[in-house]
Amino acid sequence: MDTGNNNNLSTIMKCNFKPYGRNFIGGKPTGRFCYGKNAADFFAEGFGVKQIVPAYFEQNLHLQDLFTGMCFASGGAGYDPLTNQIAASLSLDQQLSMFRYVIEKLEADIGLYRTLLILRKSIYIVSIGNDDISNTYYLTPFRSFHYDEDAYTDMLINLASTFYQELYGVGARRIGVVNLGPLGCIPIQRTINGGLSRQCADKVTETTVLFNKKLASLVITLNKKFPGAKFVYLDAYSLLMGIIENPGQYGFEVVDRGCCGTGLLETLILCNKYSPLTCEDDTKYVFWDSYHPTEKGYSIVVSQSLMTNIDKFF
Repeated sequence: MDTGNNNNLSTIMKCNFKPYGRNFIGGKPTGRFCYGKNAADFFAEGFGVKQIVPAYFEQNLHLQDLFTGMCFASGGAGYDPLTNQIAASLSLDQQLSMFRYVIEKLEADIGLYRTLLILRKSIYIVSIGNDDISNTYYLTPFRSFHYDEDAYTDMLINLASTFYQELYGVGARRIGVVNLGPLGCIPIQRTINGGLSRQCADKVTETTVLFNKKLASLVITLNKKFPGAKFVYLDAYSLLMGIIENPGQYGFEVVDRGCCGTGLLETLILCNKYSPLTCEDDTKYVFWDSYHPTEKGYSIVVSQSLMTNIDKFF
């Protein structure tokens, strides 16, 4: 979801270099973890708001962007504070503080009443937690040593519950909650945890499904607790898994590796202009690098998600 907020952070979780962005407007890398537009852009487009979502830290933001939306996401962030420390990404608390600053700017410009009206009518899309499971839990020993999968996902859900209630507290009422994608089947997990044949990593998949079930229950709970709000569960897992299991139906040919480099491990700085073997036709690939979908993949998942859920926001 990050559209460039990590560009000026001291973190390895950035991609403001080629070949990232090679198909974006002007062929310029923007900090999106893709070769073109990402999910944030397609959600905004799907709601008929704008084609491109600027990052909060983008230097050339205009007042109109305060009214039509911006991206607060930070690549590598998670519900788990440790995930943010490992990645040196912006935590949810920091992202919420950035949003509060925007609210203050709006209130100063158009007054409290109109600001509250905008906050209540706006759409909020939250997609986070993938790095908690894929990276913090399965690629480092820090959490898996102290928590089993059930306990860790419980911890994440408690943190998620606190965040969504805080987001409600600052005025948000129409909130899309994106679940975790099929993390066991992303190329890097196939390579590390999928055995010699690089099958989907079953243990990672099981934990992802466990978290998603708890997240779906949380959304039901939040809707009951805040009847004036609309928390909408967006099932990215099933949609992306459907593409992985039936690639030809969507015009894809490669599902088990990314387009960048060998597609087995390359992501972030390992996916660069010197990476050998980077594909020419990325529309044949579900994944751009070893972690993130292609623009085409994002487009299909978002469009299908909105097709079945857009009415639930209103």
